[in-house]
Amino acid sequence: MSDQQYASQIEDFMAYAVSRNPHEEEFLSAVREVAETLIPFIEENPKYKGKKLLERMIEPERVIMFRVPWVDDKGEIQVNRGYRVQFNSAIGPYKGGLRFHSTVNLSVLKFLGFEQTFKNALTTLPMGGGKGGSDFSVRGKSDAEIMRFCQSFMQELFRHIGSDVDVPAGDIGVGGRELGYLFGMYKKLKNEFTGVLTGKGLSWGGSLIRPEATGYGVVYFAEAALNRMGKSIRGLRIAVSGFGNVSWGVVKKVNDLGGKVVTLSGPDGYIYDPEGVSGEKVDFMLRLRASNRDEIKPYAERFGVEYFSGKKPWEQKVDLAIPCAIQNEMNADDAQQLVDNNVIGVVEAANMPLTNEAVEIIQQARKLYVPGKAANAGGVAVSGLEMTQNAMRISWTAAEVDEKLRWIMNNIHDNTVKFGLLPGGYVDYKKGANIAGFIKVADAMLAQGIV
Repeated sequence: MSDQQYASQIEDFMAYAVSRNPHEEEFLSAVREVAETLIPFIEENPKYKGKKLLERMIEPERVIMFRVPWVDDKGEIQVNRGYRVQFNSAIGPYKGGLRFHSTVNLSVLKFLGFEQTFKNALTTLPMGGGKGGSDFSVRGKSDAEIMRFCQSFMQELFRHIGSDVDVPAGDIGVGGRELGYLFGMYKKLKNEFTGVLTGKGLSWGGSLIRPEATGYGVVYFAEAALNRMGKSIRGLRIAVSGFGNVSWGVVKKVNDLGGKVVTLSGPDGYIYDPEGVSGEKVDFMLRLRASNRDEIKPYAERFGVEYFSGKKPWEQKVDLAIPCAIQNEMNADDAQQLVDNNVIGVVEAANMPLTNEAVEIIQQARKLYVPGKAANAGGVAVSGLEMTQNAMRISWTAAEVDEKLRWIMNNIHDNTVKFGLLPGGYVDYKKGANIAGFIKVADAMLAQGIV
């Protein structure tokens, strides 16, 4: 089949997807990114052709939407909207984070749950894909308000989750504090202590290095990809966005491997620290996150570095870019600026932080590009390891968990190279990740029949 015929099939499929999911831009963007690589693969492999696997995969198995009423510190009743999108359980119970942020809507959560299905499959652990959350924002809320909201949220969510059904974790706006409040209410409602949430505190079933795991995994994947190119993290200047748990984990592991992170960012702008984010500056990132201010400017004030209000860090000349904040934070202009500055590549730590146009620019320049569904799988991988520790009633050391995480990330890298290697030696990690994840989920779906 010619490229033109494939293009026609892709557009036909996207017209179908748009008709089923109108106005859901985030979700449709994720679907297009997958369809562009999978439709040619499906056409070339009779085992998958004609089974409408992709049509089935873009439909969540279940979408739950509910109201979340709670009382603020002034005694006034507030009402938010809660969601859980249980996307695909072909290879295991639904697994994916909860996001509390004002931008949360059904389109965002469907995009994240769809991506999660592929990401979880890449880990080789038995976990399906799901995502959930609320349009509630923790910013500016007191601990008591956050607790009351979490308790109200769980009073509905508990009906739809369980250790063998759906195991949520944290995401943007949902850290250790929020997970504690959520788990406490689940335990009270169900009268049982089970590993129904991951990212828990160490004293009540959590795993060592889980907070750092996503960032660590990103850096392990980046190191494997760079090693394949004859390069290393050591000595590289790296631009990072965000300043939350993912960025924190990236910074720590980059420092361990001899690199230097020179930027951090928030919704207000970014800082440029030519000496690198290390030592007490790494600890300060956690204090910033705990402040609920969602601003990076205090870092510049504390350490006397440059602060660029309202700007993004991709304008700096660096060796590697690792976006850690939120979807679509890097557009075509940002990507072109990185290419013009001769960046080695971009490794996604957030979920789809590059627009499709930005990805195209990076890949057309034959720069390294690693999608989040492959690079940031370390977080859910360690969540899977936490589930195993909970089920076995054991606890592994940090070194044991870290060793298993590194093995998983290297294995994901090798699988994506297997399916993404192009003539001439360039690796299309996007293609490789999509196909590797698809094969595992599709094989399970075919084996289980049309259900």
